[in-house]
Amino acid sequence: MFVQNQLLQLEVLQRQLVAPTTAAQLHVAIICDGNGRWATSRFLPRSAGHRAGAEAARKVIRCAPHLGIHTLTLFALSSANWKRPPAEVAAILQLLQEYLTAETSHCLDEGIRLNIIGRRDRLPAPLREAIADAEALTINGKKLHLRLAIDYSARHSLFQAASKFYKTTDLSTDAFSEVLSEVQRGGSTDVDVLIRTGGEQRLSDFLLWECAFAEFFFLPKRWPDFTPKDLRDILREFEQRDRTRGGLPREAAF
Repeated sequence: MFVQNQLLQLEVLQRQLVAPTTAAQLHVAIICDGNGRWATSRFLPRSAGHRAGAEAARKVIRCAPHLGIHTLTLFALSSANWKRPPAEVAAILQLLQEYLTAETSHCLDEGIRLNIIGRRDRLPAPLREAIADAEALTINGKKLHLRLAIDYSARHSLFQAASKFYKTTDLSTDAFSEVLSEVQRGGSTDVDVLIRTGGEQRLSDFLLWECAFAEFFFLPKRWPDFTPKDLRDILREFEQRDRTRGGLPREAAF
């Protein structure tokens, strides 16, 4: 009976999360901000907020393909976050390792390709091993391309790409994007929707190149409170925005 109820709840959720009518192969990027403040407001250790944030991520990842999302990039750990207390950084890194170990089999079963973008040289060896295993096992996933930004800095990625780009003979933005994709290992596709939770309204060195024409959505709620319904509502609002990319709105073009 318990299993039947769980399956029924999942079926109801999937019916509720009907993909927006015009959504197709979207790249959604999320700055998952507010975990620590969510915890401290409840008189909990900040690590509890990061664990709650990991659960919010699981729910979003599971619903993303049903909403027309092909690529989902989550900002898990900024290079700037090394400035935080060592105990908190260590807890985040341990949580990321646990997440990769626990979720790789689910990604494999669900056709989700998992990539990590960002530096790896400063990560603990067990986490690097978990990353390598997860990427190798899920390489053929087609349903969703899930990218986790860990020890990530857009400026650092752009600097690395520029350092390699001067050697190429094809001096074009497409060629530069290809070099950036190689540097980041997880690709470099334009972002359609950029979401930031937690009330702040800045990019914080996240996907600066890819967000050139992204639609921004800033939410006051903190990441652990973010739900699949919030994502669906954002995509419905995204449908209503006229993305001119420097041209004229549709109604002004005639």
